[in-house]
Amino acid sequence: MVHFTSVKDIGPLDQAISEAFEVKRNKFADSSLGKHRTALLIFFNSSLRTRLSTQKAAENLGMNVIVLNVQQGAWNLETRKGTIMDGDKPEHLLEAIPVMGCYADIIGVRSFARFEHKEDDYSEMILDQFIKYSGRPVISMEAATRHPLQSFADHITIEEYKTKEKPKVVLTWAPHPKALPQAVPNSFAEWMVAAGYHVIITHPRGYELDEHFTQGAEIVYDQQEAFRGADFIYAKNWAAFRDTVYGKVLNTDSSWMVDNRKMELTDNGYFMHCLPVRRNMVVTDDVLDGPRSLVIPQAANREIAAQVVIRRILKNLTQFDL
Repeated sequence: MVHFTSVKDIGPLDQAISEAFEVKRNKFADSSLGKHRTALLIFFNSSLRTRLSTQKAAENLGMNVIVLNVQQGAWNLETRKGTIMDGDKPEHLLEAIPVMGCYADIIGVRSFARFEHKEDDYSEMILDQFIKYSGRPVISMEAATRHPLQSFADHITIEEYKTKEKPKVVLTWAPHPKALPQAVPNSFAEWMVAAGYHVIITHPRGYELDEHFTQGAEIVYDQQEAFRGADFIYAKNWAAFRDTVYGKVLNTDSSWMVDNRKMELTDNGYFMHCLPVRRNMVVTDDVLDGPRSLVIPQAANREIAAQVVIRRILKNLTQFDL
């Protein structure tokens, strides 16, 4: 593995899951693998689980870790090419990225969709520049269109808790007061289809995701119908994708919130969410705090997912050095 930006980079999923369980049994088995190596984790956006889990995973492997918050303590960075830099951004990514590469062996990047230009978001303009100009392996810690570390952790969690080979996994849209990116639902759908699960996506009309990510999933507009017999319910908000309404909030219908009445339609299903979550808007307290909630195991598995990815990249670096 050179870069990690999507499910395509992880290789056979059964091998990745087996490796994840191996790491989970002994997180420190390869504690010297990253000795004298540095992971630079760059955050253009806020983070809790991604920051902590990726840093912990790198440290488990013996790496030095540098965390850079672009919005705090760094120059304001210009990202678009061809811009006349006469505003508040004194440095361009084209210079900043290769400089960062001088100080790191692996670079993790977190940069959300900005909802300014759909073509910029869906071309992964920022992530792509790091891959092109850093000269280092790059890990996506959530980009404009995907959140592969989260989806890998979600996959690990489902494999731990499933009771049948191909469970019914439902991704449901939920209301939210702000426009949120499509990265988590895009990535989750892509990984779940790749895993061979029975995948259903349910949302109000107008919230259709890019078919590039949802191909192989069933789209159901009736949420209660989608929930019937489900083994796992994954709740997430996302903004509209279509060109004319891209990044817009079209619906705040509270009837799409996940509650116990809807969970009773499932086959004793588990509730999942990537966090942070708006209580009593996305999901009720009793579901989130209930015995079938997996949000904490999901969060714990973020460390495992990151460690598998970093471990593979480090092994590739070692082989390259030899």
